[in-house]
Amino acid sequence: MNQRKAILVMGAGDATGGAIAKRFAREGYVACVARRHADKLQPLVDAIEAEGGTARAFGCDARIEAEVLELFATIEQEVGPLEAVVFNIGANVQFAITDTTERVYRKVWEMAALAGFLTGREAARVMQARARGTIIFTGATASLRGRANFSAFASAKFALRALAQSMARELGPQGIHVAHPIIDGAIDTAFIRETFPELYQRKEQDGILNPEHIAETYWQIHGQPRDCWVHELDLRPWTETF
Repeated sequence: MNQRKAILVMGAGDATGGAIAKRFAREGYVACVARRHADKLQPLVDAIEAEGGTARAFGCDARIEAEVLELFATIEQEVGPLEAVVFNIGANVQFAITDTTERVYRKVWEMAALAGFLTGREAARVMQARARGTIIFTGATASLRGRANFSAFASAKFALRALAQSMARELGPQGIHVAHPIIDGAIDTAFIRETFPELYQRKEQDGILNPEHIAETYWQIHGQPRDCWVHELDLRPWTETF
């Protein structure tokens, strides 16, 4: 079996997830990137390989246990040991409480909380035998406080934060680093650029988060010595109010 170290980014895309995969690939890790439709990951794989890195794309619905089990088994058997797993699936929606349907609430919970649990559990299972590894759950402002019209999203992110805290306490003594960075602010993405052009103008003053800088922080978390592990930290632009 190929013993090259691997990272899995669950919820890889054009912004933060892709930047994290690229950052680890530059350090020699095989970047295993996953989202529901693998074909959408080809531009990211091509970009990593163009930089001299190695990447593999996987189609996986992280809400379905059987697919998550298969994903981890394939990576461990065909790629190499997972040294880092990043859960980066977004599920941000905005509805008034009376307009929040059962379907919306359930779907958001499945994407942010259930999928996080399945990913975190399988990461723990493969890392425990080696007594090492890093598991990172991407948090948000909604992980800390629920704003008006964000009942579904905040509830799911609160649950993900609780999962991260519980896993950190259980797995830390076993040599596995669990972290929960909180992204507090707009990220430089096509969605922000196209949907909130006035907000996007803040980029000129470093007023929105650069995905590459987020990725650098994730790499630093992974490399921290175990006598000085961080569990939770906030990342926000210097102009952000909090």
